[in-house]
Amino acid sequence: MATKKTSITKESIVSQYMNSTLENNERPQSVYLFAKKNGFTEAEFYNFFGNLESIEKEIYVMFLEKTIELIHKDSNYESYDMKSKLLSFYFTFFELLAANRSYVIMSLNENKNQLKNLLQLSGLRTAFKKFIDEITTDEIRIQQEKIKYFQEKAIQESAWIQLLFTLKFWLEDGSPNFEKTDVYIEKSVKLSFELMNAAPINSLIDFGKFIFKEKMQNNS
Repeated sequence: MATKKTSITKESIVSQYMNSTLENNERPQSVYLFAKKNGFTEAEFYNFFGNLESIEKEIYVMFLEKTIELIHKDSNYESYDMKSKLLSFYFTFFELLAANRSYVIMSLNENKNQLKNLLQLSGLRTAFKKFIDEITTDEIRIQQEKIKYFQEKAIQESAWIQLLFTLKFWLEDGSPNFEKTDVYIEKSVKLSFELMNAAPINSLIDFGKFIFKEKMQNNS
């Protein structure tokens, strides 16, 4: 009796791609070789992705989608204010990254040209900005009107830049269980909200001291 062929899904292709990249210490060289090695056809691959680069982008979008799925499982999540929702996102997102740290480090350090590495995050950028828009409260929007330079697009862009800085910090974090990244997240998110409230000075000093201390330790 013939064995029934396992159906190919977007998730299975992504998993196989990540495994192949890690096991061979380089990304697959072509769709043909990747598909052949993993037991499916090019036609099946193209049902889900246009090329190998689109898988790399999708991986980070899937990290975000899984994060949102997990944080919504908390029955209290909907009652959180915007700051708490963002903190919940950050801690969950970086837990997922930590579970896949080898791939993340490899993929984001693959090219000497950091711009090429960041291209993998273009889908994540779009999805994250949509998430920020969804959790932005009316209270924040009212403050935006009072402080004109805080417009909704500016909030989304600044939140994205903050995420990139946090990602860079996490990539360089050698502390047990990435404890320093947790501190970074708490301080940076607190600062961002106090900036929107136009009362940043104490958090700015506190955050600055933390970054300065980390730089001194790394350079010593």
